[in-house]
Amino acid sequence: MDVRVLLLAISAITVGLVELVVGGILPVIADDLNVSIATAGQLITIFALVFAVAGPVLLSLTAKVERKKLYLITLIVFLIGNILTYFSPTFGLMMAARVVTAASAALVIVLALTITVRIVAPKVRAKALGYIYMGISSSLVLGVPTGIVVTNAFGWRSVFLGISVLTIGSIVLIANFLEKIPTGQVQPLSAQIKALANKKIFFAHLATMFMLAGHYTVYAYFTPFLETTMQLSPYWISVFYFLFGLSAVGGGVFGGGLASRLGSKKSILIILGAFAVSLFALPYSTFSIPLFIVFMMVWGGLSWALAPAQQDYIIQSDPVSSDIHQSFNNSALQVGIALGSGVGGIVFSQTGSVTMMPTVGGSIVIIAFIFAAISLKMVVQKRSQQVGS
Repeated sequence: MDVRVLLLAISAITVGLVELVVGGILPVIADDLNVSIATAGQLITIFALVFAVAGPVLLSLTAKVERKKLYLITLIVFLIGNILTYFSPTFGLMMAARVVTAASAALVIVLALTITVRIVAPKVRAKALGYIYMGISSSLVLGVPTGIVVTNAFGWRSVFLGISVLTIGSIVLIANFLEKIPTGQVQPLSAQIKALANKKIFFAHLATMFMLAGHYTVYAYFTPFLETTMQLSPYWISVFYFLFGLSAVGGGVFGGGLASRLGSKKSILIILGAFAVSLFALPYSTFSIPLFIVFMMVWGGLSWALAPAQQDYIIQSDPVSSDIHQSFNNSALQVGIALGSGVGGIVFSQTGSVTMMPTVGGSIVIIAFIFAAISLKMVVQKRSQQVGS
């Protein structure tokens, strides 16, 4: 694989760590900043909301800036946000710092995706995107346990100091090994917003959103699920999270490779269908730890396998507006995370049980499958009309 893609993937890991890393250390942050845990939880909420909105907006506003220059500037802003977080004496200042890091992280991620598309050959595009999503998924999945370990050893502020050091490393590597990337065809903001009127891609965004919603309906409450259904100790729960993380990290590469072999369109339906089945089957495998681990790792791998194929499909469907659509798709992913966590909370509060969550999550993924099928059908109809004309 192109070393430049690997450098972009490393940058994706660095900025992705910031989003969920606070999840496992909220009590420590809350105690240090003299706020409740519920209030500290807003650090995650505000990040997801800003991330979802900032990507498309900033991409539009910076459309005329050379890509490498913009990437480096954005990494520097991200670095400043983490330094502010490290020194934040109050919750309000830390919240402001989270807004800075969320906005810059959103732009870094979408730039990593769009730059990757431009520097690799079309035949390996899906595979290259898989490496970027491997970076994103690994940071999201492994961020929580990493944050806990570092906090226990050095304190919670050291987490953001470490991310700052990693960011400096990314800046140095990108500055030295990535060539200048032209902006390409620039569209006005109004035209980019109108790009959402492309129904086949709009349904693709919905498929991304509902797949992640189905996933996080279960994953956001995975710890109580393991405690309730398998009576696992904290040690074994951490082991299961580690195994899940390994499979999720490989999921992006698997999805990119599958799309390269079978094509993005077939891969999208295969992955969504298999993902729904894995969720439905999950509660029926809890009687056997080895069997459950197999199903869990399949679920984990598939959870990030869709992204490369979906991005490649979006690029094929609308090459002119592909940059803005990649950003919108990333926003859909963030909305899906928030939606799934909310749905899981509702299911838990209404039923008092976590055993129903995989069934609810699988049902939501079926909705994603339907939206994907509708999108793919629209593409086929368009082509047939062109042939008929």
